[in-house]
Amino acid sequence: MPTLSLYLSPMAASQSLPSFRHSLRRRLHHPNVSSTPLPSTSLYLKPTPTAATTGTATATAIATSSLSAAAAGSFPLSTDTTSAISFDELDRLLAAKNFRQADEETRRLLIALAGEAAQKRGYVYFSEVQFIAADDLKAIDDLWQKYSDGKFGYSVQKRIFEKMNGDFTQLFKKLGWMKKLDTEIEQYNYRAFPTEFIWELTEETPEGHLPLTNALRGTQLMSKILSHPAFGDAIEGEIEEKREEKVAEDAIGGLKKGLKSMSDRLFKRDYSF
Repeated sequence: MPTLSLYLSPMAASQSLPSFRHSLRRRLHHPNVSSTPLPSTSLYLKPTPTAATTGTATATAIATSSLSAAAAGSFPLSTDTTSAISFDELDRLLAAKNFRQADEETRRLLIALAGEAAQKRGYVYFSEVQFIAADDLKAIDDLWQKYSDGKFGYSVQKRIFEKMNGDFTQLFKKLGWMKKLDTEIEQYNYRAFPTEFIWELTEETPEGHLPLTNALRGTQLMSKILSHPAFGDAIEGEIEEKREEKVAEDAIGGLKKGLKSMSDRLFKRDYSF
C-alpha cells in the first residue's frame, strides 16, 4: 500500500498553516466540534512513490531514452564486436590503385579495431594489437594482397621479416623504408613521409613496401602486428632466440679477434736478427 505524505502547496503555506494549526487545537480541546472545516485547496495528501513505482518509472525513462538514441542512430559500437566496421572503403581505394589513401584507411581501421582508448588517442599502442580480431586483420591483409598481385600486405612483410631473422634494420632496407645515402661509406637513412615513399605498383617497387607502420615510437607495434595470430603461429619467440644467438655469435667472434690480436702483440715474431 502506498505511503501517504503531507504536501503543502508553497503559495498558500504562509496563509494556510496558522489556520490549520488553529483548527487542530479546537478539535483536540473540543472533541464535539466537527463542523469546522479544514483549510481547503492549500493542503492535501499525496502518495509517496514506492520502490516498485520508482523502478518502473526509471525503466520507462531508460527505454524511452534508448528508443530516442536508436531513432537518432547514436548507439555506440559494442566493445566485443566489430560488425559495424566496414572494409568497403579500403576495397574501393585498393581497387582504384589509390595506395596512398588506402594506407591512410588501413591506419584508420587499425585504430577503430584496437578499441576505444586507441580511438581517443588517435593511434595504436603495441599492447592493443591483441584486441584486433584475427579475421579483421586478415581481411585487411587479403585486400592488400589481392590488389597488388601478392606484392603488398602484412603477411608479405612477415615472410621477409623471417628471412631477415628478426632484424628490423635489414627488414626496413628490404622493404624500401630506408634509402641508401650517397656517401663513401655505406649508410642508410629513413625515408621522409609521405613524399619519399613509393605509392605506385611497379616492377621497381620493393616487395612488402605497403602498408606502412609507424616506427617512430619503436618497433614493438610492427612486431606485434607481424606476430599476430591472423598470420599463423606467433614467431616472436623464435625471432628473439635467433637474435640472441646472433648476439652471442658476434660476442664470441669479437672475443676471438681480441684474443688473436693480443696473442699477436705478445708473441710477435722478431725478424731483426
